[in-house]
Amino acid sequence: MRLAEQVTFGGGGLDRAAAQRVDDAALARLWQAPGTGVLLCWRGKPLVDAEGLGWLPGSQPVVAPLQNRAIFLGRTAAGDARFAADLSHWQPEDAPENPDSFLDISEQHHPGLPASHVFAELRREMTRLTPVEAECAATAKALLGWHRSHRFCARCGAESVMEQAGWQRRCPACGAHHFPRTDPVVIMLITRGNSVLLGRSPGWPDGMYSLLAGFVEPGETVEAAVRREVAEETGVAVGAVSYLSSQPWPFPASLMIGCHGTALSHEITPDPAEIEDALWLTREDVLAVFAGESSIMKPPRQGAIAGFLLRMWLADKLD
Repeated sequence: MRLAEQVTFGGGGLDRAAAQRVDDAALARLWQAPGTGVLLCWRGKPLVDAEGLGWLPGSQPVVAPLQNRAIFLGRTAAGDARFAADLSHWQPEDAPENPDSFLDISEQHHPGLPASHVFAELRREMTRLTPVEAECAATAKALLGWHRSHRFCARCGAESVMEQAGWQRRCPACGAHHFPRTDPVVIMLITRGNSVLLGRSPGWPDGMYSLLAGFVEPGETVEAAVRREVAEETGVAVGAVSYLSSQPWPFPASLMIGCHGTALSHEITPDPAEIEDALWLTREDVLAVFAGESSIMKPPRQGAIAGFLLRMWLADKLD
């Protein structure tokens, strides 16, 4: 699809400069260089300000002690280095006990940071970021989350250590090396004539529907995963499958693989263990959804690949 990389988190153009991950001296120089920006994250929330991400210099008092635990994200087109560091050990007084799982609207301000800088949920902020900022934020959130959840060696259970500027963990006990994981997920624009297949999971907010999606299983192709997931969730058979676009989705660490599938059957038999409801909507129905005029469902959330693929379908821009 020609417009594939216009999806949120796609096409940022960040130079990941992988060769510099093993050069500690070069990384130390970059940390202190003019133009370098460090992105702090608190429990998955990036630091933001009115302009976008709240980049800080490596010398900033809150940032400086985190240098040895920072992740090197890469370099911008202008050559400026970008790092990320986790501040999740900080305990703010105003942290919500049970934040909304879909969109945490709370903000946290660290007293040692500029008054204009707050930690905010990435789902809320992602659509106002530049492509390279969105790529940095997605990479930082996914990597920092992986380090928090994979502290111990999967082979022997000993605590591992961060290496290669955050892109690897090594177990000092058994020597095993561990690398950041990304979970492949297929998300499917399933069409039959002038209609598209949509579904909703139990517990979703009222009026929320989306394209069907599911994890790719070991030993399975993307095409097979599309057919299996649609059949399992709705009983609809799918024939031809083609790739459309992908989206890094750091909630917590998935790669959404957008595909187009042609349905071979029409009858829907929802699996109640998988989805609460599924339905076919015509192009006219979906146009009404995007216009906010539908009594069936609300417009898709901004930034997610599901809404992007539906817009491309409505505009006949899938090729």
